[in-house]
Amino acid sequence: MRKSNLSGIGLAIMALLLFVSFSETSFAAPPEKQMFYELKIYRLKDPAKNAVFDRYLKDAYIPAMHRAGIPAVGVFKPVETDTAYGKMVYVFVPYKTMDEFDRVLTFLENDAVYNEAGKEFLAAPYNDPPFARYESILMKAFAFMPQFRAPSFSTPRSERIYELRSYGSWTEDLATRKIHMFNEGGEMAIFEKIGSNAVFYGQVIIGSQRPRLMYMTTYENLQSQKDHWAAFSKHPDWVSLRDKKEYANTVIKAIPYLLHPTDYSDF
Repeated sequence: MRKSNLSGIGLAIMALLLFVSFSETSFAAPPEKQMFYELKIYRLKDPAKNAVFDRYLKDAYIPAMHRAGIPAVGVFKPVETDTAYGKMVYVFVPYKTMDEFDRVLTFLENDAVYNEAGKEFLAAPYNDPPFARYESILMKAFAFMPQFRAPSFSTPRSERIYELRSYGSWTEDLATRKIHMFNEGGEMAIFEKIGSNAVFYGQVIIGSQRPRLMYMTTYENLQSQKDHWAAFSKHPDWVSLRDKKEYANTVIKAIPYLLHPTDYSDF
C-alpha cells in the first residue's frame, strides 16, 4: 500500500512538472520582431556638393523622418584617408516593419514642409545634380540581434569610427551558413564579449551583389578600432569558430568601410 501511494505521488509530481513546462513554453514572451534596414549609398561627382547634402539631410530629410515616426537616422561619410573621402554619403534608416517602410515613403511624398525644405536637393537642375547616382539596399535584421542599437561615445564625432562591412557569398547556401555562423555559431557573441558596439547585422534582401550580408560595429576612435579587431582575431572563441568545416568558404571577400558620423547624425 505504501509503495502504491509513493508511486501515485510521483506520478502527480511528474504531471505537474509537465504542465508547468508546457505552460512556460506555450505562454513565453514571443521573440522580438526583426527590423528592416535601408542603407542609401550616394556617390558624388563633385565633393563641393557635400554642403548641399548636409543642408538637405540636416534641415529637411531627418526632421521629416522624425515627424514620420522614425526616431533615429544615421548619416556617415568616409574617413579622411579613404580614396572615397568627400565622394560618398551613407544614410541608414531602421524600420520596425515593411508596412512602416511603405508608410514613410508615402508620408515623404505628401509632406509639404519636407518638399519645400529639401527643394535645393530634391529639385536640383538636371545639369547640376547633387549626386551621380545612389544605391538603396534593404536588409532584414539577424534573428540574434533583431533590433538596431545606437552606440554612445564621449569622443568627438570626428574621431569616432563606424565600420561598415559587406560579406558576399558564392551561393545562397553558403550565405545562409555565414548568417548561421553569426547567429547560432556565436560570431556576434564574440563582438559582444570584446565590446565592439554593433549597430546592426543585416541580410541583404534587395540590392546589388547578392547574396550578401552587411553589419556595422563602432569605436571611440581609430586606435580603438584596431585594438578591438586585434582582440577579436585572438579570441579563443573565434579561433575555434573559424576552423569549423561547416563555415568553410562562406565569404568571397570581406569589404570594410571606415566612416565618421556627421555632426547631425542621430547616432
